[in-house]
Amino acid sequence: MSEPIPSLAELHALGAAQQPVYPDAAAVAAVVEKLRRRPPLVFAGECDDLRGRVAEVAAGRSFLLQGGDCAETFESVTAANIRNKLRVLLSMAVVLTYAAQVPVLKVGRIAGQYAKPRSRNDEIRGGVTLPAYRGDAVNALGFTPGERIPDPTRLLEVYNSSAATLNLLRAFVTGGYADLRAMHSWNADFVSNSNVESRYEDLADEISRALAFMVACGVDNESFRTVDFYSSHEALLLEYEHALTRVDSRTSLPYNTSAHLVWIGERTRQLDGAHVEYLRHLRNPIGIKLGPNVTGAEASELMDKLDPLHEPGRLTVITRMGAEKVRDNLPPVIEAVEATGRKVAWVCDPMHGNTFETATGYKTRAFSQVADEVNGFFDVHEELGTWPGGVHVEMTGDDVTECVGGVNELNEADLANRYETACDPRLNRNQSLELAFLIADRLTSGRIKRGDGAPEFHLEDF
Repeated sequence: MSEPIPSLAELHALGAAQQPVYPDAAAVAAVVEKLRRRPPLVFAGECDDLRGRVAEVAAGRSFLLQGGDCAETFESVTAANIRNKLRVLLSMAVVLTYAAQVPVLKVGRIAGQYAKPRSRNDEIRGGVTLPAYRGDAVNALGFTPGERIPDPTRLLEVYNSSAATLNLLRAFVTGGYADLRAMHSWNADFVSNSNVESRYEDLADEISRALAFMVACGVDNESFRTVDFYSSHEALLLEYEHALTRVDSRTSLPYNTSAHLVWIGERTRQLDGAHVEYLRHLRNPIGIKLGPNVTGAEASELMDKLDPLHEPGRLTVITRMGAEKVRDNLPPVIEAVEATGRKVAWVCDPMHGNTFETATGYKTRAFSQVADEVNGFFDVHEELGTWPGGVHVEMTGDDVTECVGGVNELNEADLANRYETACDPRLNRNQSLELAFLIADRLTSGRIKRGDGAPEFHLEDF
């Protein structure tokens, strides 16, 4: 782990996948140099804390909730947008913590998720071919030649926007907004229009009574008022990630200081590729996305390269199989990784394997398929006796209409009402809460094997 980080030139020589082609190399170098002088966005000690928390997930003593935008945009960096995403994650976490009686590790897909891999390099509209939109970190969404040229100065805006987002998030989670006694206010300015809201409000009432009882008994813990909240994004653009890598003064070891947890995508997980080579040197907790075509042998080789020391909390394996394939394709991957002797955090991404396009051209996901993949994920872990450690969802705090189905029974005709994503469709607030209740039901079904030391309450018989 003490090997020096490869240079950018060495990484690009490995054939880095999914990288923008910048027209001006000197401009790229100037931006990278500026970023190298910027302060870190997160600190090494925070990353170490998260690694310890991920180890608890891997051991079956905690559940990881990771969520946020498919692709953040610079325009979305407003107090309202940041607050709305946070409160949906907090609401989901409350459902899971109280209904399933399991500690929840909260990780935002936020403050850095400004770049997206694409299946095609170009986009064609009306006979015009332009470079594909790769996220605000690379180019603009507008379909003009000027807007689609990759611009390295956008990386500086990624840094500024991420810093502003993290600053506000830290204020929210430590300044009273995340206080459990504020649960009802998280829900207050949404219109109650479904059984999800009423079920959530019933649960919030129950928690409020429990908190009042504990305070009356003299228990007024700081953990009621603040939460631990961590940032994450895909480590996709090598210039940005490499420029924000710092050597920790305490340990002389390298950390990516752009986020607490960074992950390798399904399209960039080549065993001998630049992204695996870069991330294997970092001390951050690392995620890796695995799609339906990965074999057990490939997964084991990736684990060996990224975690040679079998370190607890080092790896989070995020599987994105698709509802139709998860029950068949996931078991051999879990069995192969478990056979290495590692305990990784197994997390389900039920979004990316279930995308389809409607006849009207909208890219969407059906809530029923998202729920089915989550259920399949739980089915497989129940069968194997392993711990289904978390979910990774693309969601928003707004009442958008991007995924069909769910408690409000959105259909394809509804998509045009509020289809606002810059890239892939996201669960709205109601759908996110509905998914949280589904997961809570699965965690309390009695069929899941919990890890040693899982929190239990025993009545005393005197």
